[in-house]
Amino acid sequence: MPDSSTLLLFAAASLVLTATPGPDMLLIASRSVSQGRSAGFLTYAGIAAGTYCHAIAAGLGLSRLFLTVPVAYEVVRWAGCVYLLYLAYKTVRTRGSAFAPSSSLMRRSGKRIFVEGLATNLLNPKMALFVLALFPQFVEPAGSPLLLQMVLLATILNGVGFIVNGTVIYLGSHIRTRLSAIRRFPRLPQYLLATVFTGLACRLALGTGN
Repeated sequence: MPDSSTLLLFAAASLVLTATPGPDMLLIASRSVSQGRSAGFLTYAGIAAGTYCHAIAAGLGLSRLFLTVPVAYEVVRWAGCVYLLYLAYKTVRTRGSAFAPSSSLMRRSGKRIFVEGLATNLLNPKMALFVLALFPQFVEPAGSPLLLQMVLLATILNGVGFIVNGTVIYLGSHIRTRLSAIRRFPRLPQYLLATVFTGLACRLALGTGN
C-alpha cells in the first residue's frame, strides 16, 4: 500500500487536476444551473462511479486495450460523441421551462441523471488513458494488490473532486436562483445544457482534452 507521503502527494495532484476547469466541471456546472443542486450532485456521482470503473479497468489491465488496439479507442470515442449529441437533442426537445416545477426536464429521474453522468465518463476513452497514465505512478508494486491500490487512489480523487465540484454545484444553484427571475428566456438553461453536450461531443471528436 502507498505510504502516507505518497497519498498526500496524490491528493495534492488530484486537487490541482479537479480544480482545473475541464469537461466534467463544465457538465456539472451546467446541470446545476439548468436543473438544480440535486442534479449537479447526481451528475458528479455518475462521473465518480465512472472513475472507479476506469480505475478497476486499469488495475485489471483492460485500459491497455486502447493502446494496443487503436480501433477499440476509436469505437468508444465515436460512441461517446454520438451519445453526447443525443443528450443535446433530448435536452432541446424537452418542452416547457427548465424553471417550471411541472417541466419534464425537472421531473427527469435521478437515476437517469446519474446514468447520463456515468455514461459520459465511461464513453470518454481519454479518461481511461488518463487513469492508466497517472495512477501507476503512485502505486507500490510490492505492496497490496494493484487493484486495491487503484481503487484507493480513485477514492482519493473522487473525495477531492467532491469538495471542488461541490463548490461548483452550490455556485451553479445560486446562479440558477438568479436566472429564475428572468422570464423573457425561460428555456435558456436548457439551451445552455444542450450547448455543453454539443461542445463536449466536438471536443471528444477532435481528440482534445480529457
